[in-house]
Amino acid sequence: MVLRGEHIVLEGTEEQLRETEDVFEQMRDVIKRDGIVHERMLERILADEVSKMSLTGGSIDLFEKAKLVQPRSIGQKLYIDKIRKKDLIFCKGPAGCGKTYLAVAMAVNALRSEKVRRIVLVRPAVEAGEKLGFLPGDMMAKVNPYLRPLLDAMNDMLNFEQVGLYMENDVVEIAPLAFMRGRTLNDTFVILDEAQNTTVTQMKMFLTRMGEGSKIVVTGDTTQTDLASDVRSGLDDAIRRLSKIEGVGVVELTGEDIVRHRLVREIVEAYDKSGK
Repeated sequence: MVLRGEHIVLEGTEEQLRETEDVFEQMRDVIKRDGIVHERMLERILADEVSKMSLTGGSIDLFEKAKLVQPRSIGQKLYIDKIRKKDLIFCKGPAGCGKTYLAVAMAVNALRSEKVRRIVLVRPAVEAGEKLGFLPGDMMAKVNPYLRPLLDAMNDMLNFEQVGLYMENDVVEIAPLAFMRGRTLNDTFVILDEAQNTTVTQMKMFLTRMGEGSKIVVTGDTTQTDLASDVRSGLDDAIRRLSKIEGVGVVELTGEDIVRHRLVREIVEAYDKSGK
């Protein structure tokens, strides 16, 4: 970078020039708005640019009208990389950090690129203060509120008709954890969501459903368990037992990876600080 009078001359690769030009464009926008670029603002611009560089190559192709899902933090990119490289992945993290959404996106990518033949989305039907037997309707009506977040994520990525067709043809199955007993899932991308609400026995039962050509992603937030206080969470137990096995990946996302409304991060931090 050379200053010549009122001109700055840049030399480097095409990618370096593009990134540097982007920094100058952002600085120019700030000057137009505020009249000056303060040091703190410059640090933020440079930090954002470094983050974008670090996230290169992490996008997930959904093969749906060229739609891509992009990681929005270093932790999220690490999570995606683990899913690509490992057959069994555990992901812990607070609400809003993208652990479920990114897992569903990777499942859709695997299905549409013919790496798997089916997607199975699983959740334990556990909720503080409620029992399934007291809820109205048949079994699927009872468990639908528990499974809805997984379906919402998929509906956000694919059109409604396509999701309906997948479910009708049993290409996508959404089921409570109890329905997994006795099954073997071959060539399947399986996601177990809210795994902090599984017991050790349930987790063992679920993980041993894994068949040939399958991938399992287990997600959860151990700070929001609905299990009784004297019951050990199957998620933490499984990570402790299995994390050093080849082919198993563990990712822990943090408040820095939260991508929902900005208040979500502050809410999580406030509860973490209080310790209650």
